[in-house]
Amino acid sequence: MNPDTRNKLMGVSTATLCTALFKRGLRGQFMQDVRPLNAGLPNMVGPAYTLRYMPAREDLNDIGVFKNRDHPQRKAVEECPAGAVLVIDSRKDARAASAGGILVARLMVRGVAGVVTDGGFRDSPDIASYTMPAYHSRPSAPTNLTLHQAIAINEPIGCGDAPVFPGDIVVGDAEGVIVIPAHLADEIATEAVEMTVFEDYVQEKVMGGRSVLGLYPPTDPDVAADFAAWRAGQGR
Repeated sequence: MNPDTRNKLMGVSTATLCTALFKRGLRGQFMQDVRPLNAGLPNMVGPAYTLRYMPAREDLNDIGVFKNRDHPQRKAVEECPAGAVLVIDSRKDARAASAGGILVARLMVRGVAGVVTDGGFRDSPDIASYTMPAYHSRPSAPTNLTLHQAIAINEPIGCGDAPVFPGDIVVGDAEGVIVIPAHLADEIATEAVEMTVFEDYVQEKVMGGRSVLGLYPPTDPDVAADFAAWRAGQGR
């Protein structure tokens, strides 16, 4: 992805991105019930590389499938590009793990930007200590073999009710994860940076006692000039 766009998205919130996408009629891009295991890390930003699970059929999904080097879960872990985010469609079902600490560690050491599932991870205390962002619904075990069957890599999926196409830009922060359609990423990032500067100004004014009426949105005639002076003083 565009390095400048990546840098911009590292400094904005998923809440601000939701607003920017809503202005374009996109209301369902924030993943529902997907939460950070390691909320203290910087933003997760990268293009989506996807893995999809389906309901398991027992005769096709025993423990022996992991001996196959082309098993979709193992293959996704080894092929997800550095800088990308592995996004896993686990059918919003956390009863069986989408992956565990070893596979997530492999993604981390390969330079992947993060991992997201709308199911759950096993070994979640270990994953929470990693330096790579990880998001899931809740801790889960045992192996996914009990309920889920890995079926496809890098095709359109749903994750937490959000549509995810390969190459879409995935952004995660301490609040959650949002998906930006790839063709909108550059303009959304630029707009979100501008929105963040203004929202920081508004926050300062509100904390100082000013009413939000006329300020947010900025309908009072004095706001534009006051914001411009504040921004100049902040060097932003």
